[in-house]
Amino acid sequence: MPDFTTAPSLLALAAVLGYLLGSIPFGMVLARVMGLGNLRDIGSGNIGATNVLRTGSKTAAALTLVLDGGKGAVAVFAARAWIGEDAAQIAGVMAFFGHCFPVWLRFQGGKGVATFLGLMLALYWPVGIACCFTWLATAVVTRISSLSALVSSASAAVWVILMGQQPFLAASLFLAGVIFWRHKGNITRILQGTEPRIGKK
Repeated sequence: MPDFTTAPSLLALAAVLGYLLGSIPFGMVLARVMGLGNLRDIGSGNIGATNVLRTGSKTAAALTLVLDGGKGAVAVFAARAWIGEDAAQIAGVMAFFGHCFPVWLRFQGGKGVATFLGLMLALYWPVGIACCFTWLATAVVTRISSLSALVSSASAAVWVILMGQQPFLAASLFLAGVIFWRHKGNITRILQGTEPRIGKK
């Protein structure tokens, strides 16, 4: 954990603004604007990049990935610049929380993987890069996006320890725990061998 030296009111402000930024459902917005339909009626019904890809639009999926990751990174960078490192962690975690549980969608949001990667890159980029490469390597081998997300999120704590960044350990464990919880159904299908592969519509 970082040293919490900032006034509680500023930390609360960072949390609220981080949550509101994270709660913007870019996948649904892009699908609507690009005429791809309602993501709730497509594939898994999720609002993230993997499900956007099931619409057949690689462009929309790539934009969703960048924007969902970007909102986590922006939350961290803005809070770090304007308030401090303790606020940066809180804002990043709350952006992730906002993506998973957005007030605009009755708290039924995405699974947070892109936002997790974005905020990890912003908190300490070597750990973020390691998590991204872990996701990519797992995806290349298995072609299963959800399994890649699980392995990548689980590896974050390992990378944090190996790189001597213990102040980020609690956040990485919390984020991984939420990602695993959000992937309960995926884990069941992975064990059953029925989880869809990347690119399947």
